[in-house]
Amino acid sequence: MDYTSILKDLKNKVYHPIYFLSGEEPYYIDLISDYIEKNVLDETEKEFNQQIIYGKDTDITTIVGCAKRYPMMANHNVVIIKEAQHLDKQLEQLDKYLDQPTKSTILVFCYKYKKLDGRKAFTKKIVKTSVYFESPTIYENQVPKWIEEYLKEKKYSIEPKASMLIAQFLGTNLSKIANELDKLTINIPLGNTINSDDVEKNIGISKDYNFFELNKTIGEKNVLKANKIIHHFAKNEKEYPIQATIAILYSFFTAVLKYHYTKDKSQNNIASALRINRFFVKDYEIAAKNYSIKKAVKIIEYLREYDLKSKGVDNISTSGGELLKELGFKILH
Repeated sequence: MDYTSILKDLKNKVYHPIYFLSGEEPYYIDLISDYIEKNVLDETEKEFNQQIIYGKDTDITTIVGCAKRYPMMANHNVVIIKEAQHLDKQLEQLDKYLDQPTKSTILVFCYKYKKLDGRKAFTKKIVKTSVYFESPTIYENQVPKWIEEYLKEKKYSIEPKASMLIAQFLGTNLSKIANELDKLTINIPLGNTINSDDVEKNIGISKDYNFFELNKTIGEKNVLKANKIIHHFAKNEKEYPIQATIAILYSFFTAVLKYHYTKDKSQNNIASALRINRFFVKDYEIAAKNYSIKKAVKIIEYLREYDLKSKGVDNISTSGGELLKELGFKILH
């Protein structure tokens, strides 16, 4: 089942004896388990009928014992196992309980940062006998779309540049992104379109000094503005570490190369090929005019060279900030 179907059932009070929530992305696992923890029982019922257990502090025998208890003055006994991945070597001991789970118990396993081995008979059994959910990894290029959809559910929209700023600044940590978006929407009227000014004011991401603007200005060969951003990054190395800047530039110039080699350069096709919003296609078109295939390849070589230097290879004392200035000069000239 997907997480929306699971949450829909839970909100309709359709409960199952066993939930096994797994996968590398913890956000959805927390979303489901938190809903169960907060909503299945009322506060009075929770005192006797809800247990939160951590995998590293327990064993399967204890968990099964808790699961076999009957509720006191409530319809359900809720047992939530957080960090269940620590029970990896013991999970097969659940086999007998899977055959005859206690119907009044809701047993929830939060198995984070990994998934079960699908080749094993036990995995096939748990998929068959429980509400099994696998939370997939989200990749960097998927985050802006995720932000748009998250805000849409809250009756907001967001400009593509603003969603890109948030994605590049916060990375792929969905829990952190959701928390920042929740704080952001507190100060913005319902139904509004969020822009980069809102992001700067409420999240603290500069609309002028950020990875997105660096890519854009370098792509345009706007030497003055690009150098202002590079010097700002160099002065604030903790906030803008050179390794992160190099990674962003590497992705940008790899995409510029892909643009060059894509025959159908229509807006829709380029957006699909580069996995970007159509809003940003123009940026890559401009960059491709300013950087030939040969130059783009050379820049990627520079990026690899300076990534190694930033990690101490053939570099004894030059700071990350100074390396970034050197790298910026080579790219732009």
